[in-house]
Amino acid sequence: MVNLFFDHSQFLCHIAAMRKSTQKRAIETRDKLINIAVEMIRTNGYEALRVEELVMQAGVAKGTFFAHFKDKDSLMDLLIGDEINRHLDQLEHVPAPKDVSDMTDQLLPLLHFMSSERYVFDVILRRSGAAAIEEIGPIATTFGRFEEIVGQWLNNGHFRSDVPLYILVEGIEALLMQALALNFCALHNNLPIKERFYPYLKAWLMPHL
Repeated sequence: MVNLFFDHSQFLCHIAAMRKSTQKRAIETRDKLINIAVEMIRTNGYEALRVEELVMQAGVAKGTFFAHFKDKDSLMDLLIGDEINRHLDQLEHVPAPKDVSDMTDQLLPLLHFMSSERYVFDVILRRSGAAAIEEIGPIATTFGRFEEIVGQWLNNGHFRSDVPLYILVEGIEALLMQALALNFCALHNNLPIKERFYPYLKAWLMPHL
């Protein structure tokens, strides 16, 4: 009985070690796919990335990619979300804007990224929750961070106070998305993104006398 118990324990330890090794390899493969995708995007942009080229450069089967990501959009959700978070990290460490012009300038790098490619904006729109996607992914999460940062700004600046804070924040989000959408509209893309966004913010945030 003692030997049988010992053998069984050794077997369970062996299984646990195999599982740990498999999980480690899976994490390494996923990280490899992400790192190579980032390098490909730096060279050719987000839309130009092809799953076939990615797995070829990573030296893995196409099925391996789909074991980690549902589709290309799922990978883009992660990578674009990471880039938005990088901008939000920077916004968390800048002084709170005191007026609309200051806020526009501080948000401008984020707007430039979000409008860097039509494909990037399309993914953000689809993954923000506007398209009723069931899961809450990285991009949708960044909108929550954006609301927290902008909400703190509004509490520390000279902006209108005749409506609840959450309405002001949601209004800024809506105007930001409107400015981005018009940036890709053939009839309304004649203005730089800053010149499009600033009048919206000014009309929305200036105190109403």
